[in-house]
Amino acid sequence: MDGEFSFMVEEKIGIIEHFFTNVSVAALKITNGNLKVGDTIHIVGASTDFIQKITSMEINRKTVEIVKPGDDVGIKVKERVREHDIVYKIPEE
Repeated sequence: MDGEFSFMVEEKIGIIEHFFTNVSVAALKITNGNLKVGDTIHIVGASTDFIQKITSMEINRKTVEIVKPGDDVGIKVKERVREHDIVYKIPEE
């Protein structure tokens, strides 16, 4: 994986607080920057490492388009994530 994304600087956007297995939804605490539907994220942890596009986000079961630092947001994820995994936003080219 090293070097594969070296041309892009990923920005730490938040941390995974919980994973809901039955619905494949991650609870994400936004710590830096903004995140919007359509952004691409990279989730990294001890046994987690994948990239995906944000297709939908919810706060308190209400759909939102953009989130900011301090927000706790639910996002649908394509793979299992774990508490304390770090979430990075990949800049658009």
